Amino acid sequence: MPSQRHTAAPPSDPVAEWSGLPAGVVDAARAAVLAVGVRRTTLTDVARRAGVSRMTLYRLVPDVETLVLHVLSAEFAALLQRAEHAVARRRTGRARLVGGVVEVVRALPSEPLFTRVLDVDPDLLLPFVTDRIGTTQRVALAHVRRMLAEGHADGSIRRGDLDTQAMTVLLLCTPFVLSARLLDASAATTGVARDAALRELTVVLDRGLAP
Repeated sequence: MPSQRHTAAPPSDPVAEWSGLPAGVVDAARAAVLAVGVRRTTLTDVARRAGVSRMTLYRLVPDVETLVLHVLSAEFAALLQRAEHAVARRRTGRARLVGGVVEVVRALPSEPLFTRVLDVDPDLLLPFVTDRIGTTQRVALAHVRRMLAEGHADGSIRRGDLDTQAMTVLLLCTPFVLSARLLDASAATTGVARDAALRELTVVLDRGLAP
């Protein structure tokens, strides 16, 4: 019999924490980071670009880093939705989960904002690899957890603790995102192209989640 933990409702969308941001602020923050990077972006600059009062923005967000992490999370959530839409016709929960996750892993390293942060301010991401779970990761965990539950329901994914399975999927996939450039740069010498590595990731996820 499934435990209460398995049947509990998935966590609320973490992006909603900042749903009160004025229209245009997210776009303004994105434009500022793409132009000058995170460390050189200021809330004053973002407020000016967005056409809102500086004090209004200061009341909504404590600092630029928090704002940028929100923008990254919002863009990541949009990427998850696009990937889920792309695999919506697949017949089983496992096929949709594996296909959607691998598509996100393939696409995320090419997203302009993620690329800019990795180029200019990579230390912003390090704590979320080694020390703590951030908003973007919570978005990913909630999404994967929901898709795992669909696979449990249709019998295509082996039963297990949803939170543990979701975290395992996240930990398996993170190096493929952060090391995408390494794979691309070393393909000539190692003979391992990123597409080939992603095909192996597909096999690992599919077989690991099979009943």
